[in-house]
Amino acid sequence: MGSRAPEFIKSRRTLHLSWQVGVFVVGLAVVGAGIVMLPLPGPGWLVIFGGMAIWATEFVWAQLVLRWTKRKVTEAAQRALDPKVRRRNIILTTIGLVIVAALLGVYLWQYGFVMPWKIDR
Repeated sequence: MGSRAPEFIKSRRTLHLSWQVGVFVVGLAVVGAGIVMLPLPGPGWLVIFGGMAIWATEFVWAQLVLRWTKRKVTEAAQRALDPKVRRRNIILTTIGLVIVAALLGVYLWQYGFVMPWKIDR
């Protein structure tokens, strides 16, 4: 745990502080880009975790957050592989798709299928 900066950087206080500021700024830019990608197309969570990994090279708090996140993701993956949970997820997904299809059918029956442009011209 702790800084992974090279020894010649850790031996000089001002250089090490500059290094930490640089790592923080780069990590912040990556995390910020990931946050922007959450509502937009792009791998938002993956980029956020990449920024956390950048921070974890220098800061103990980021190492602890990243370790906790890895543990929770691993636990969720193990739970998702449980046959009972998989069956429940498949049933819920099927019910959701049936509801969406029924609503779409009712909408099309009520209003019909109208193209948003005029093809007759």
